[in-house]
Amino acid sequence: METDEAGLSTGASLRSIVSTVDSEPILVAVEVPSVGDERHKQWAKVVHDVDATKTSGWAFEGDFIAVGGVQDVPANSVVLVYGEKGSRANPQIEARVFVANADGTLSFQTSAKGRAWARTLRDSVEDLLATIEARPIEQVGWAPDLMRYTDEALRQELERRDGASTE
Repeated sequence: METDEAGLSTGASLRSIVSTVDSEPILVAVEVPSVGDERHKQWAKVVHDVDATKTSGWAFEGDFIAVGGVQDVPANSVVLVYGEKGSRANPQIEARVFVANADGTLSFQTSAKGRAWARTLRDSVEDLLATIEARPIEQVGWAPDLMRYTDEALRQELERRDGASTE
């Protein structure tokens, strides 16, 4: 395989010319869905870890975020959304697990219903966190693809990133 003066393969794709971001997390704006009925309990959480000794919602360790709106979350993070519907005396519980993608979308992973929702999801979320940890976020350097964006769009992105790093 031939290499250029930088030591890169001359046939290297853009994907192979990346650097992994290990310091500050890359935040993406995602629309956190509502689950259940807004008159009942609803919450969402960015899950960082799972406590395998617990079988309730407290097994999922992380930061709470608002439901039903746009929230800034780390790319490749696991988002757990919980909601209830039905009567107060007999609520129907549903929980959904998503992964926040770098493009600002959420990918549905799994869900559970009923009072055993937390135990049902616990092992799946733990496996998902391990998979994501093994697959770090990659950041691409300068590329001709950036030419398709306007100067104003690039300026706005730089301002957004500068604002996120100073908070």
